[in-house]
Amino acid sequence: MLERKNQTLAPVSLFVKRLAIYISIAGALVFIALFIGMAGYHWVAELAWIDALLNASMILGGMGQVNTLTSDGAKLFASAYALFSGLVFIAVMGIVFSPIIHRILHKFHVDETDLKK
Repeated sequence: MLERKNQTLAPVSLFVKRLAIYISIAGALVFIALFIGMAGYHWVAELAWIDALLNASMILGGMGQVNTLTSDGAKLFASAYALFSGLVFIAVMGIVFSPIIHRILHKFHVDETDLKK
């Protein structure tokens, strides 16, 4: 999907479209991770859907848990979900920044003659 080193630099309009696609993919990953957290907090911790949404959002955003969990299963789920959320954060940042970093690195490797086309 990205141009190779020997190809010309993509026009800005193509770069913006590419960036929008990557941001959409990252957004979908965040929504899937949020749903996993909501489902776990609802079924394992037996929280209401709105409380499950709040807890999953806070953990996914890196803020921390809101409700106190009483069962061991809920605490194990919250621990696993917190670790999972950290990995999702790293993945989302990689997805969003990859076309930007690629464009910067590609610009450094393009010859001056390629820019005049």
